Amino acid sequence: MFLAGKRALVTGSTSGIGLAIARALRAEGAEVVLSGFGEPGLIETLCAELDARHVAADLSRREGVEALLAAAGPVDILVNNAGMQHVAPVEEFPVEKWDQILALNLTAAFDACRLAIPHMKAQNWGRIINIASAHSLTASPYKSAYVAAKHGLAGLTKTLALELALTRITANCISPGYVWTPLVENQIPDTMAARGLTREQVISDVLLERQPTKDFAKPSDLGELAVFLCRDAAQQITGANLSMDGGWTAQ
Repeated sequence: MFLAGKRALVTGSTSGIGLAIARALRAEGAEVVLSGFGEPGLIETLCAELDARHVAADLSRREGVEALLAAAGPVDILVNNAGMQHVAPVEEFPVEKWDQILALNLTAAFDACRLAIPHMKAQNWGRIINIASAHSLTASPYKSAYVAAKHGLAGLTKTLALELALTRITANCISPGYVWTPLVENQIPDTMAARGLTREQVISDVLLERQPTKDFAKPSDLGELAVFLCRDAAQQITGANLSMDGGWTAQ
């Protein structure tokens, strides 16, 4: 277990992609700090499973990010995964939703990095992994805030990589397309009803329309990639935006 003795903070880690990454890092010996929403009983179960701590925090507020990092303690591996989405035309986009999405998807990552880097520098080792999206490389209509935030997250990652290039700290993005998570699965019935489609049509013609492989990534796939980025073999991978999108952004 090559991550024994390392502490990993994964935001948005009580379900889906974040939880899969937390599990993968724990399997390699990392001490894991979870952060995210969920029923108390579920969080208690996850903490027991992963021998982890959970820190509740509102990451859409700078004070919440600062409280999270203070409670987590020195972090060797930072995975910025927390995020949210809202869909609307620009002229109808609620300005409070724009502010909230930019705060959670981008500013929270900046603040977490800002607070985590001093310890990483002191240890001369660290890994920053930002979970972006295919929308960090391309756009879709009606997702202005999400696309802007994810493009910004990719740019932040590149800047971090350059600033940290002479240390043993790397900064990279993982940019998935559609991943088979409970959040995605739970969207299917509503889309079936709204569009009069079958389950199979929603999956192939709506969700996977732009994903050439016509298949979902698994959360565990992202977990394994995150683990690889923590290995010594990945030391020269920094500033990269690693797509896991079934060919979406190759088009």
